Amino acid sequence: MSTGRVRSVSSTPFSEFLSGCRGIFPLVVGAIPFGIIYGTLAASSGLSLAGTLAMSAFVFAGSSQFIAIGLLASGTVVPLIILTTFFVNLRHLLYSISIVPHVQQLSQSWKLPLGFLLTDEAFVTAIDRYNQPDSSPYKHWYQLGASTFMYLNWILCTWIGVTIGHQISNAAEWGLDFAMSATFIGMIIPYLKSRSMLLSVVSAGIMALLMYELPHQLGLILATLTGIFVGAFIERLNSRR
Repeated sequence: MSTGRVRSVSSTPFSEFLSGCRGIFPLVVGAIPFGIIYGTLAASSGLSLAGTLAMSAFVFAGSSQFIAIGLLASGTVVPLIILTTFFVNLRHLLYSISIVPHVQQLSQSWKLPLGFLLTDEAFVTAIDRYNQPDSSPYKHWYQLGASTFMYLNWILCTWIGVTIGHQISNAAEWGLDFAMSATFIGMIIPYLKSRSMLLSVVSAGIMALLMYELPHQLGLILATLTGIFVGAFIERLNSRR
């Protein structure tokens, strides 16, 4: 799936911001049912309106929020919830490593919001822009536009889920969350251009299926580590050749 590709050296901060919004639009659409379902489940789990919205506003990590409300509903202690969501979000460290060379010249007042707003969708949209060959000095505005659009959409969908989600019977069982799975598949496919990437994805997928029954999403963590290890191993073999 290709994100927006335009931009010349004469781009402006505002044009980059708008281009970022356009570039992430398909992924925003895919996140809509995911956000509504989260709001619905959070409300049914006993989380208040303020607490649900605050989690989306200050945590802003879809998968971790789903895990957190499940653990809260089951009476899990707070330290274990924090530890679990920490490991689930470790993939953002890899995203940050890829983004750093493109933003290291920016001030902290830029790095902090860009880091907070960094999600799977924002990363795949922004890195595509950063890797384009033009010399625009405003590419970080593209990332800001993409990230801000996704952020506002997530909060809005959370609010919709909390306020009217109870009027939709069994919304979580409609399979709407598959939209997010399809979105992630679309995000990954354009990067399957090498043997290491392909084997990394395949091995992670197999591990995720084999370890699906593990508690607290440990299977997801093992799948992530497996994919990283396999990809790095193949890359090292290729470099030796």
